[in-house]
Amino acid sequence: MDLYFSPLACSLATRIALYESGTPANYIRVDRLSKKVEDGSDYYAVNPMGQVPMLRTDSGEQLTETSAILQYVADLDEDAGLAPKSGLDRYRLQQWLNFITTELHKAVFYPLFSPDSNDGAKAFALQIADKRFDYADKYLSGRAFLLDRFTVADAYLTTVLGWTRAVGIDLDRWPALKAYASRMRARPAVARALAEEYPLYEAQAAGQGTA
Repeated sequence: MDLYFSPLACSLATRIALYESGTPANYIRVDRLSKKVEDGSDYYAVNPMGQVPMLRTDSGEQLTETSAILQYVADLDEDAGLAPKSGLDRYRLQQWLNFITTELHKAVFYPLFSPDSNDGAKAFALQIADKRFDYADKYLSGRAFLLDRFTVADAYLTTVLGWTRAVGIDLDRWPALKAYASRMRARPAVARALAEEYPLYEAQAAGQGTA
């Protein structure tokens, strides 16, 4: 199984999930700007959208979109407990995956990171962020995880919260979220994933002349 990733991008969530379940995979780095695979080949030839993550299964099938890939990884080893098997809890998982994808990742962080966003778009994204973080902070007050245990939704939220400092969002305003992020970073799988990807991110940023 192959995971195409860019350091500290949303693909980090899938790496965390794979480490949590102990599922082996090959990790293939994609440059986020040039869209070149580490062997020099064109990533667009593999994924026409040019986005990470992309997962190639052991049978050769390809999956894109973080929420879909995370559920696939979770279902590979049900004993790992990374996703409820069925029932309302499974829909709760999908609820949180959709919230993270649409309300945080795309609505807030995409315009804040994009060099094509004007000041108005960035200001609106920060305004949206306040409401979305208020909601998540209130929900996580008194809770250890998004569901009753660590799931792939936590892997995704942990990844997204890791971007806050880069865009000037201070989690001190949301104490429950800040405490949650700290707990998640202390998990062995999360700590391992961050330790492996952060140096790659730093090296990539230095090579591109960006912070």
